[in-house]
Amino acid sequence: MSKTITITRPDDWHLHVRDGTVLNDVLAHTAAQFGRAIIMPNLKPPVTTVDLAKAYEARIQKALKQLGISHFSPLMTLYLTDNTSADEVKKASENNIIGFKLYPAGATTNSDGGVTDIKKAYPALEAMQRFSVPLLIHGEVTEQAIDIFDREAVFIDRILDPIRKDFPELRIVFEHITTKQAAHYVRDASTGGKNTLAATITAHHLLMNRNSLFTGGIRPHHYCLPVLKREEHRIALVEMATSGNPRFFLGTDSAPHPKGEKESSCGCAGCYTAHNALGLYAEAFDSVGKLDRLEGFASHYGADYYNLPRHTETITLVNQPQAVPFEYPMGKSTLVPLRAGETIGWSIAN
Repeated sequence: MSKTITITRPDDWHLHVRDGTVLNDVLAHTAAQFGRAIIMPNLKPPVTTVDLAKAYEARIQKALKQLGISHFSPLMTLYLTDNTSADEVKKASENNIIGFKLYPAGATTNSDGGVTDIKKAYPALEAMQRFSVPLLIHGEVTEQAIDIFDREAVFIDRILDPIRKDFPELRIVFEHITTKQAAHYVRDASTGGKNTLAATITAHHLLMNRNSLFTGGIRPHHYCLPVLKREEHRIALVEMATSGNPRFFLGTDSAPHPKGEKESSCGCAGCYTAHNALGLYAEAFDSVGKLDRLEGFASHYGADYYNLPRHTETITLVNQPQAVPFEYPMGKSTLVPLRAGETIGWSIAN
């Protein structure tokens, strides 16, 4: 007899949906599972102002209407730069912008316009602390001299810890953490009793270690940033995600790229997991006998952190394998999902 689990409809607190015709191809996957999602601002050009965010939101809403989807809400973010002003932060706080995204310049896809020196962003950070606007962090340093597998840990010491000391009441989400150091830092951080520090964890970082990049050859669709780490780090992430600690919650970082831009001599970073993100998370939780902790991680803790109401409707998962197609449409191209041609152990029942 198949196992089932019914949970409050969850939210995705870190999502890429791109723009243009691609929206229609990827939004339906996310909306089939989630009630809300934080939309990343790293477009070309990036979403750096409230006006640009509102225009992007309108394009997303148009795509949702065309798809006949009415229950899903995009939550918009702004791209932090060296020149983000305190006035723009204030305007963001007055216009339901969910947060500002810190990309260290050059850290990942479309991040060239990101912050070059965190001190240059201090006026904006001060305003974010004052107006209680969260800072969403891609936590890696970018110096070529630092090994790519060490860049998250170095970021904690060089950037994150000083930010938290200089702005102790700034609300911070350390996104898509990948290391034991990050997991333990968030777990153990003192916040003065205030709900200021949290972290998101992806399904692919819970399920794979860096060996997955080389299974049978180079696996470009397993390449993401921050890059997959050693098994000890994967284990630490699973421990935190399934711990029931409300500082940790779901953020897929699902990132669609055209097949040709992944399977190339210089492939893009990002794993596409939106096709069955909940099934992948259920696999990870089930693997350690902690399915009872999935609802808090997926449906409760993120909403609580962002001071949003929890959903009232539910979604049911059943442990029946779902076959994953080799490709999905993506505008004029196609994208290759995680587990293409394989199966995911859990499926959405309703």
